[in-house]
Amino acid sequence: MRSALVGRMRPFTSSVFGEISAVALARGAIDLGQGFPDYDGPEAMLDLARSAIAEGMNQYSPADGHPALLRAVTGERARRLGSDYDPSGEALVTAGATEALTAAILALVEPGDEVVLIEPYYDSYAAAVALAGARRRTVSLTPDGAGFAVDLDALRAAVTSRTSLLVVNSPHNPTGLVLSTGDLAAIADIACEHDLLVLSDEVYERLVFPGGTHTSIASLPGMRERTIVVSGAAKTFNVTGWKIGWALAPERLIDALRATKQYLSFVPATPFQPAVAYALEYEDVWVAGQRDALWHKYSLLSTALREAGYDVKRSAGGYFVCADVGGDGIEFCRRLPVTHGTAAIPVAALADTTRWNTFVRFAFCKRDETLRAAAARLVHSGR
Repeated sequence: MRSALVGRMRPFTSSVFGEISAVALARGAIDLGQGFPDYDGPEAMLDLARSAIAEGMNQYSPADGHPALLRAVTGERARRLGSDYDPSGEALVTAGATEALTAAILALVEPGDEVVLIEPYYDSYAAAVALAGARRRTVSLTPDGAGFAVDLDALRAAVTSRTSLLVVNSPHNPTGLVLSTGDLAAIADIACEHDLLVLSDEVYERLVFPGGTHTSIASLPGMRERTIVVSGAAKTFNVTGWKIGWALAPERLIDALRATKQYLSFVPATPFQPAVAYALEYEDVWVAGQRDALWHKYSLLSTALREAGYDVKRSAGGYFVCADVGGDGIEFCRRLPVTHGTAAIPVAALADTTRWNTFVRFAFCKRDETLRAAAARLVHSGR
């Protein structure tokens, strides 16, 4: 009997994320694998969502998203980055940033086209490329002192006549790399030279650590008209389960995304949208505190990992820190819940090359007491 699943999706039938999470749950391990906080976002935002449900805001929202949220998304970006997007035609609310990313790839990439990814990459990118019937080409980050850097020469070499889309992610999941304006300018030059569209994943844009700056590639010369910016509320406001994301782009690109997105989720959850709009307009102080708290949490966990004997790499923002464990990262992560009562994710699951086989990603977006308990298990159990 023929397989029930099309060939292009067979590589995605199982996930090391699910496997490790299941082992962690069974063992009562502390889960530093999946990127979700174990503490809530702003209380006023949560109260507004509760009120919206109680007051009957439980039916479909407008196709592009709640008008208040569209205004808040574009307004917040204008205040913070000076970017000017029209909420009535250049913004689209989606069921999380992942839907925006997937809808963009499905809408803008033809079967047989090539999509260039920088590895390691957020795992949904590869699945979306496969869904589109396209081919992914990957360019690996390279070591740069205690951190990582983009190999711009390799990126140029990866672009062919069949390349139609380049995916950029900064701040980067899983390494925490924040691309410099110089690197982004070089990537922009490549995109303009080859007439490529750029999908810019910026979900951690407001969580850059002290001393760093987030720059959107869409703000660079020649890039606004060819860039789809994707972001969301999940990581900024600790509501990963709400699945409220958005895309910003010129109207012709938003029209393309809408045509695809309407047959995915149709519309995202209605009662959460005004609450996120409120948070974008009024919770800047909370976000600043969250950013500083994550910097502290990163330092706490990094110190513990170094004390445990691992080669910890620099993270400049977001939720994650990577460490070289000196051996097979997948087997390390399978054993970790058993030997150390802690769970993490192998970076090899987020890459196509073997360069990342010894790296492991740890999430530090947890309460301090959670991180201290994990640190004690990692340090006292040794390698």
